[in-house]
Amino acid sequence: MTTLAGKINESSPSALIAENNLLRNDSRHDELVSLRADHARLQQAVFEAAQVQRMLCMPRELSWRQYEIAGEIFPVRHLSGDFFKVMKSRSRLALVLGDIAGKGLSAGIWQTHVMGLIQRSARKHSDPARVLAEVNRQLCRGEGQPPLTAMFFARINPQSNELSYCNAGLPAPLLMRDNNTLERLDVGGPMLGAVRDGVFHTGKVILNPCDLLVACSDGVTECRNSDDQEFELDRLAAAARAVAGISATQALFSLLGAVLDFAESCSPGDDVTLLVLRRQGANRTQRLGSQRKNSRPSGGRLQLGGSSPPVGAV
Repeated sequence: MTTLAGKINESSPSALIAENNLLRNDSRHDELVSLRADHARLQQAVFEAAQVQRMLCMPRELSWRQYEIAGEIFPVRHLSGDFFKVMKSRSRLALVLGDIAGKGLSAGIWQTHVMGLIQRSARKHSDPARVLAEVNRQLCRGEGQPPLTAMFFARINPQSNELSYCNAGLPAPLLMRDNNTLERLDVGGPMLGAVRDGVFHTGKVILNPCDLLVACSDGVTECRNSDDQEFELDRLAAAARAVAGISATQALFSLLGAVLDFAESCSPGDDVTLLVLRRQGANRTQRLGSQRKNSRPSGGRLQLGGSSPPVGAV
């Protein structure tokens, strides 16, 4: 800058203008560098928050007694308003899939709070309707506008193979029977945070060998293609029929493939979350039980399968 100024008559107005322009350009450059650094730090913070979200929704795959469970979240942005959790309570297993209204930072920030509420309520109550009613009261009790949250909560009794559930505003989970018949699990109540005195009900079904349960967020059923058609539950049901007899993890990614094939080149407009539960067939269950018995150390305790992290206690 000094060299350039020396080449110009300093007493002339043009010299002063040139020097001021250089100073202004240098200042703008410094501001741009600072803004880029701030943006990079923000991106890193959001990325780290997304990793925390994934950890909170662990495990992604689980084998528990006669059951295989697999779930995955595909956010449209780094942070998701969707979540799921598999929780162990004494001899029972609890499943939850939730969808907080909105996307990105606002929904992601609420997610941890809502997951904390559901875990505390699940420790307090055994009946799914009571669990969600308690979460609803807590959301409506706070100041301001509570986040609207759709949620499916279920418990499995491994002795009776009964699944008790409450569905609050999510697309009705599909139960594909081994005989290829389909049931929709639509008993429940309103979205959480919508009605302070909302009434919730519990539905119950028996899970037979080879039955397949598919739960999803509305990002699946409302996924659109280039003709502006939605995927909807009927297409999900057809895709579920096509994956009969395979593992929960294989079924999960086959169902996801069906959604993406339908969307073609269109990107999902909302977070996409799938949770698949499969009761193993009698022969496979007996075979796995025999393998585990033979491989179990004397006096040892059987651990949950694979390298998945421990299931969250409820």
